[in-house]
Amino acid sequence: MKSIRILTIIGCGFSILLQAQQVKGIYGDTNWLSNWTNFKPSTTEYPESNAILSGIIDKDTRLNSDYTYRMEGIVYVTNNATLTIDPGTVIRGDEMTCGTLVITRGAKIKAEGTEKNPIIFTSNKMTSVRKPGDWGGIVILSDAPINKAGINGQALLDFNFDPSKSTYGGTNSDANSGSLKYVRIEYAGRKLNALKELNGLSLAGVGRQTTLNHIQISYSNDDSVECYGGEVKLENLISYRTTDDDFDFTQGVQANINNSIAIRHPFSSDASGSRCFEIDSYDKIENYDTDKKLTAIQANNITLVNLEENNQGLVKEAIHIKEKCNFSLKNSVVSGFAPFLLMDGKIGLFPENLAKIALNNILINNCNGAIQSEEQSHNSKLKYWPDPAAMGIEFTTIPIADLFLASQVKNNPDFRKKETKTIVSTN
Repeated sequence: MKSIRILTIIGCGFSILLQAQQVKGIYGDTNWLSNWTNFKPSTTEYPESNAILSGIIDKDTRLNSDYTYRMEGIVYVTNNATLTIDPGTVIRGDEMTCGTLVITRGAKIKAEGTEKNPIIFTSNKMTSVRKPGDWGGIVILSDAPINKAGINGQALLDFNFDPSKSTYGGTNSDANSGSLKYVRIEYAGRKLNALKELNGLSLAGVGRQTTLNHIQISYSNDDSVECYGGEVKLENLISYRTTDDDFDFTQGVQANINNSIAIRHPFSSDASGSRCFEIDSYDKIENYDTDKKLTAIQANNITLVNLEENNQGLVKEAIHIKEKCNFSLKNSVVSGFAPFLLMDGKIGLFPENLAKIALNNILINNCNGAIQSEEQSHNSKLKYWPDPAAMGIEFTTIPIADLFLASQVKNNPDFRKKETKTIVSTN
């Protein structure tokens, strides 16, 4: 006689199971947020600086973990030089001089930490007074294509840098600016003027041979990551409590972002319209070459979460898409926003515009509104696009403590989604 046995497995530690289910959100056989991250940088005591990093680096240079560096002023890596930073090295950005690291076109950074010895860029202040914007940030300039108008496809990045050292853009999609792996960037985003701040990590014309993975950006005073054109591949990124956008894309960037998470908090957002994803092709269309590529973002296995699920505060929609952008989001989790996605009013109801947006296999949890337009007259029809069933979109109201394996950021968080799998076997 045959018996039927039903077994339900909860967890996400089985790679075969995950692949079979097309797991939503960030994934991994183990919790890749462990060991190298820091969700409590305000209380972390870093060594006092005993070396100065400043000026122009025009030949191959290595920073090693025997020293803690105070980065003073704008540090330019030029002349095709490579700046190598050893695992475990700490660089503390100076507030008074707006310590900022700029990798210029043709130069490289090789900052490859490890899971046990990450490389840390942080504030030079004491624990009790650290705040977003204590120092500048990291800027990488290269010669991959952008769509901003300029001579030879180049433009100047407007961050008050030396104009002779701030050009970016070109024709080299395979540009290699080096690597950032197992790197933390904390309290960056120094304010430059009333309208502009630096980002935690700015990527301008960066090419696809550049390695960018396992990077945590915490408490940035502007965006965590902003891409100005280029062709980039981003993996295993963590944006934590940024003031503005988590991931900002513009100037025709062709980006793949995978297995990455934005963790927002109402008390860390500003009133300017802070989103997890901000996507546009042109800041001002009159300044751009409209014959060049539009921004195109392929985002897979993304988790976007508002930690205060019952407090919207200054957190806006999870994703904002402007006109003339291509955006694909698949296998993802979005929790605690209002709404999930907001379209520029100019996108309207035109099929050619809507066809640029693809959504598939997404869990939308505790979001007050799904897909909306800035043009309110469009919303009565937009609610029928896309058809949630056809796109594999699921709407839930699950507390985040039940949605993720461990959602308390101060206690070794694990934002992999709790998975359930029912196996029916016969004997």
